[in-house]
Amino acid sequence: MKDLVERLDKLLRAFEKYSDFVRGSINSVCAKCNRAYCICETKTSRRAYRLTYKNSEQKTRIVYIPESRLPKIRKMIANYSKSRKIIEQIIETNIEIFKNEARR
Repeated sequence: MKDLVERLDKLLRAFEKYSDFVRGSINSVCAKCNRAYCICETKTSRRAYRLTYKNSEQKTRIVYIPESRLPKIRKMIANYSKSRKIIEQIIETNIEIFKNEARR
């Protein structure tokens, strides 16, 4: 039982490391016409970036991302993936603790 509680504490500390997260994906679009696959007459190398995600009502939302903030948002998306894995491990550990307490 003690090892399960220690594992839970370790997972909670690991979760704190990845607490700065966001769910979604980054899309790159043409800065001129705002299309992902544009056929503009003049090819532009300038791109605009958007974060696309679904809110609690499952409606798709889009947020503009300045290019200077792109590395930060990519890190936050990676943290979301890591935090989900840790949450699953926390759930499994809590179930094991619950089972052990019920056996007593």
